[in-house]
Amino acid sequence: MSSEISSFRIDVPQEQLDDLHRRLTAVRWPDEAPGVGWAQGIPLDYIRELAGYWRDSYDWRAQEARLNTFPQFRTEIDGHELHFVHVRSAEPGALPLVLTHGWPGSIVEFLELIGPLTDPVAHGGDAADAFHVVVPTIPGYGLSGPAVGWSPTRAARAWAELMSRLGYDRYAAHGEDTGAAISRELAVIDAEHVVAVHLTMIASATVTAETADPGDPAEQHAARLAQRAQYELGAYAMLQASRPQTLSYALTDSPVGQLAWIVERFKDWTDSADVPEDAVDRDAMLTNVMIYWLNGTAGSSARYYYESAATWGRTEPDTDVPVAVAVLPHDIGVPVRRIAEKNHNIVRWTEFARGGHFAAMEVPDLLIDDLRGAFRDYRG
Repeated sequence: MSSEISSFRIDVPQEQLDDLHRRLTAVRWPDEAPGVGWAQGIPLDYIRELAGYWRDSYDWRAQEARLNTFPQFRTEIDGHELHFVHVRSAEPGALPLVLTHGWPGSIVEFLELIGPLTDPVAHGGDAADAFHVVVPTIPGYGLSGPAVGWSPTRAARAWAELMSRLGYDRYAAHGEDTGAAISRELAVIDAEHVVAVHLTMIASATVTAETADPGDPAEQHAARLAQRAQYELGAYAMLQASRPQTLSYALTDSPVGQLAWIVERFKDWTDSADVPEDAVDRDAMLTNVMIYWLNGTAGSSARYYYESAATWGRTEPDTDVPVAVAVLPHDIGVPVRRIAEKNHNIVRWTEFARGGHFAAMEVPDLLIDDLRGAFRDYRG
């Protein structure tokens, strides 16, 4: 395995964009039951309008240029070419921080965070809160390309190697969704170097109607979210955990299929009222979809669910690494502190007043403040 790190720049061939345009022009649309709104999935009129905007108004080249303003690299780790963004702060006391996306996310989730985290003074902050920021793309996702046999544990081992390769002996970690699982695994397998982690999810720290404290409104809210996640919103997870290959044919061949599969998650999991754009920027959401479409990673990203399904419901190994948790009220599920404290060293617990699953896209201001506060005591 080579330890070489090479520069990377996104440069999508025009033929791929032309092919996407042809496919979006030749969509075969389904029928729809009248008056159902979002109850049976994405409404036909909404997805037709969004697909039309994607084809006629969305500017990939502008988004590509913006992505390329961030230094990007590739390096081989555990047999796979890993893509990552790496932005070093000019502040001498900056703390290295690895940010990890989840499904169906990408590095696009964190673009609004990189500037304020690496250059806090330019964004109204304190130089003492600066970070060197590393944003890897999980193998099997987006710009790291298709992959087989990867799980959060294997990804965490790769992250530990990456941070070592970059020369970071002490670092912090933040993750959302699958990224939270990977960040937590880092605290277990690389505790010697991880000073603290910040999570928006702890999968094992949820409650049900039977296990929630009946006198605690927060736990009752968590139980309602858990029930909705299991019985209304969980079909996507069962399909990806059991038949990712079958799903991949539809999503890899149809851009509208890929669009609908991801955008529905943005509607269901965010602090949105009528459409996902109530919570996240439309072009940012489409750029996230493009990262999956252009790199053909619908199936390989879904396989993470298949690879991890055997561990669902298990309590994670104990960790003594300091853990900060941010709870988003409109997430697909929220952790409960008394459960989390059984096997985590919880040092900070912040309950946001707004926001959902894609915290870095929905409430970047709140997340930036919480990351600064969470890691302030672990800088040296």
